[in-house]
Amino acid sequence: MFEKILFATTASPTCDNAAKVAFDIADKYDSEKLTVFHVLGIPTRAYSPFVKDVRTGETEHGDSEYKQWVLEEMKNTYSKQMEGVEYCELDTKIGIPHAEVLRAAREKDINLIVMGAHTREEDTGASRYRSVAGRTMQKVAKAARCPVLIVSRPCETCFKLFSHVVFGTDFSKAADSAFQFAYEVAKDVGARLHLFHSCDIRSIGTGREQTQEEIEAKIDKARDLMEQKYVSKMGDFDNYDIEIWEGIPYVEILKFAREKQSDLIVMAHHTRTIDPDEAELGSTVEQVVLRSACPVASVNHPDKMISL
Repeated sequence: MFEKILFATTASPTCDNAAKVAFDIADKYDSEKLTVFHVLGIPTRAYSPFVKDVRTGETEHGDSEYKQWVLEEMKNTYSKQMEGVEYCELDTKIGIPHAEVLRAAREKDINLIVMGAHTREEDTGASRYRSVAGRTMQKVAKAARCPVLIVSRPCETCFKLFSHVVFGTDFSKAADSAFQFAYEVAKDVGARLHLFHSCDIRSIGTGREQTQEEIEAKIDKARDLMEQKYVSKMGDFDNYDIEIWEGIPYVEILKFAREKQSDLIVMAHHTRTIDPDEAELGSTVEQVVLRSACPVASVNHPDKMISL
């Protein structure tokens, strides 16, 4: 599985956590190819030889010499990790970061994109404070035809000791693809699959608090939906459990993932039942991405699911 991986990086410390996960996956699962991909910069204007470096914001002459220098920097940065991967390719392009990442993923027939939640060091703290994930990551997650693995914080177990996959669902159509990915991964690597849903107890738009009877009715309904939508599709796979909690969805899934010492959280990249091409990263997924102690897989278009 994960035959072709694209690790999108700025080759700076802010991507170190994502780098560890990308190389760990490629090493453990004997990936056919790991591409370490960096966008050199954005052209300053049409046909201009100058680019704005995405890391420093400075203007550079985007010639072959500059590209070779960046490739050498990337090689030096990841030289130790590259020793454990049989085939690792370094690649760079000039352009708008999210567009070039998506283009490279299509051209290289990538199965999995790995990236950090942010692309610039100064964004991390501010973005968490404002609860806004990095724009490059959001745009890649929105349009990618393969799952996008987002790594926001240092990962303790990563994929070396892979044993617990948490699938968080709101039962939307978008969540169906996320379930398929979570199920296939758990089955392939022998991990336990935790099917999780949080009944939102907030009184948004109702003007009143829900009664305990109403909450319990929602929990019962959610458990039935779990059986109908997901368990019925798993055949003889029995290494799973169902958990229905009540509370604020992103808070509860984070608490549950910590309790289970999750290695991976899988969710749909948005939570509204609309065209994926029109959707922004859902607020619940965004909050989970920014706070999760383990990687979060954002899954999009069902017609381009990876073959495991």
